[in-house]
Amino acid sequence: MSTLITPHTDARMANIIEKVRGGERLNLEDGVYLYESNDLLTIGQLANEVNQRKNGNKVYFIENMSLYFTNVCESHCAFCNFRKDDGEEGAYTLSGQEMVQYVEQHIHPGVREFHIVGGHNDKVPFQYYVDSLKALHERFPEVTLKAYTAAEIDFFTRISGLSIREVLEQLRAAGLQSLTGGGAEILSDQYRKKMRVDKANVEEYLEVHRVAHQMGMKTHTTMLYGSIESHEDRIRHMLQIRELQDETNGFMVFIPLSMQPKNKNAGIMRRNSAYEDLKTIAISRLMLDNIDHIKAYFINIGAQLTQVALSFGASDVHGTILKERISHAAGALTPEGLTREELIWLVKGAGRIPVERDTFYNEIKVYE
Repeated sequence: MSTLITPHTDARMANIIEKVRGGERLNLEDGVYLYESNDLLTIGQLANEVNQRKNGNKVYFIENMSLYFTNVCESHCAFCNFRKDDGEEGAYTLSGQEMVQYVEQHIHPGVREFHIVGGHNDKVPFQYYVDSLKALHERFPEVTLKAYTAAEIDFFTRISGLSIREVLEQLRAAGLQSLTGGGAEILSDQYRKKMRVDKANVEEYLEVHRVAHQMGMKTHTTMLYGSIESHEDRIRHMLQIRELQDETNGFMVFIPLSMQPKNKNAGIMRRNSAYEDLKTIAISRLMLDNIDHIKAYFINIGAQLTQVALSFGASDVHGTILKERISHAAGALTPEGLTREELIWLVKGAGRIPVERDTFYNEIKVYE
């Protein structure tokens, strides 16, 4: 057994250490205690041990592009600065062919995934969303379509009158292969009411992923933290994800998303601290024992902190992205994308082994 960095650990932390090393699950009270503890180094080392057991020194990334067909949205979530009303200055809705033209101008060899999300635009029919994917799939059949959040899928059921399964079947026929993780925010209906998350509720979010998993799809899931939620809210969020994963085994990765202020000039007191970001990544790794990967999302926490997060339980640094818009509309100060070479440098700089992957974590190339 390795020796903990922190030599003086209280009885409660010692019990958690024993649980983690013995393969016993942490409960709600354990998770809340970890958030309230100031022993970040012990929490980080425990998370690193768990990650090492699962992934060794390998850290994964993908060559991908983020695409946004529309920013018109019927929802008015309190934390969102990406959405626009139809007709508002800056609002747009691209056709499938317009997006194909955009991609042709910006794509480079090696891109393996399109990450597609957008607004809940009720000014266009569901067929628009189907045709959008179909146009991309027909032009770029070699690129995986990871498209739409569970909240978007729920929105599609409302504008189409179709069931979740029927919506997913039509989208799969158009080329969809995986769902993105967004739309989860915090899985608390009380939180969603206070933050005006007027889209899929907790059960609807989980049910979309449940149905997708039952259909054989592997998906992603997120948690947007750092606003009004309590530490207990965050842990309950993780436990609901863990429970669904026990049932379906369909989640490939959990992505903690650090809340961004709406004003890019907001001071540090309006942003999550590096301490809080690292603690959340580490606790995610400890609580979600049945999910293989925890992602350090450099768009939200920055490249340097992403490096550090690789010693705090993270095993994925996302991808090249190419011009991310949603977090940057909300005030992110980080790069809008990184090159493959930069991601490899970032991972190697943390003493880890970069592994280029596809959407489903199949290894493409290991950069020893």
